[in-house]
Amino acid sequence: MKKVEHTLETLPPLTKAQEDNLKRLAAMPDDEIDHDDMPALTDTQLAEMQRGRLYRPVKTQITARVDADVLAWLKSQGKGYQSRMNAILRDAMLGSK
Repeated sequence: MKKVEHTLETLPPLTKAQEDNLKRLAAMPDDEIDHDDMPALTDTQLAEMQRGRLYRPVKTQITARVDADVLAWLKSQGKGYQSRMNAILRDAMLGSK
């Protein structure tokens, strides 16, 4: 079997039948959708699941003013100071909920 890979840009358009099927499914209540053809996950698979592992938030470029000593400290940790800054801000954001 030949492996086929697509990006969002190279996906073929949906057929009319596929569009109709998606609309029909979207209109159904979740408890009425037949999942019988979907194999059940094993206990091992469930234990190894990681939520959002492949999720990558959209990045927005900004200009921000930070204290010189804060920037020096971030840069002193090595490459990736902007990613570290983002991680610190994310931790603060999640901790404030």
